[in-house]
Amino acid sequence: MSIYPIIRPILFQLDPETAHHLTAMALRPMSAMGITRLLTGPVPAAPRTVMGLTFPNPVGLAAGLDKNGDLVDAYGGLGFGFIEVGTVTPRPQPGNPKPRLFRLPKAEAIINRMGFNNHGVDVLVANIQRRTYKGILGVSIGKNADTPLENAVDDYLACLRKVYAHADFVAANVSSPNTKNLRTLQYGEELDHLLSALKSEQKNLAAQYGKYVPLVMKIAPDLSDDEIRFIAEALNRHEIDGVIATNTTLSRAGVEDLPHGGETGGLSGAPLTKRATEVIRAMRSALNGRIPIIGVGGIMSPQDARDKLDAGAALVQVYTGLIYRGPAFVAELVKSIVQ
Repeated sequence: MSIYPIIRPILFQLDPETAHHLTAMALRPMSAMGITRLLTGPVPAAPRTVMGLTFPNPVGLAAGLDKNGDLVDAYGGLGFGFIEVGTVTPRPQPGNPKPRLFRLPKAEAIINRMGFNNHGVDVLVANIQRRTYKGILGVSIGKNADTPLENAVDDYLACLRKVYAHADFVAANVSSPNTKNLRTLQYGEELDHLLSALKSEQKNLAAQYGKYVPLVMKIAPDLSDDEIRFIAEALNRHEIDGVIATNTTLSRAGVEDLPHGGETGGLSGAPLTKRATEVIRAMRSALNGRIPIIGVGGIMSPQDARDKLDAGAALVQVYTGLIYRGPAFVAELVKSIVQ
């Protein structure tokens, strides 16, 4: 029996960032002692080969909970088949002013406007080099807030070069709503320029290190059908290896009247479930099955995960669902998928 339903009300009385840091502090020693699985129960093996990588199971941790790569072993002990760390930027930055993280319990949702707060790519690389976690590790890369948009590609390339040798895949995050104008990189010439530069550098780095590290792009849920088709065409044209669908949403449908429902930032959790699945389905159609999709957004139950897979995702990731459901949620999802 999970103890998380007993602990969660206590954690939810705390500031969300404080609760996150306390949870991390508790997971670290439990992981070091090898007793994290007491929180989760056994997680069955369910290997999936995607992008040429063998994932121990198809359930991953989305970027955002481990921004600096210092919790990989702690979260890995919960049974994730893969973990995505970051989003990391070339230089350290504090992110947006606090408060910047808000729970909406009645909607099983979170609004965040963190703003890529992280210690910089060099710290992340040092951290992930020390990991003992044996699953697949992805690194989400972005640009510094004070880097002009016209120089954004330089930041992505700088991060790609630093993390390439230490990552199993690299995700270009161009869809966070919390860095000014970042989502512009999803469209038109900006998207083509970014993808062309990243793909060219990936080729150079593959030759340098003697290994091919897949490159994926993370997209927003707030896209029209035409925009989804344009992005899919660009991903296929540049031979990008995968797409993560989706990031958080700017929509406030269904939460407008709730406490904190009007806060700026990206909304995640149950209100995003349906839209994220719709984007996955539309993206699968637009891609013609040529590029695998990692499905994320509002996975709050095993059925939500199965719906993402049925819509076209090859793998799934959780974030808000873990906060609301607790550590045993990982094993619950994997068991449901393999049944």
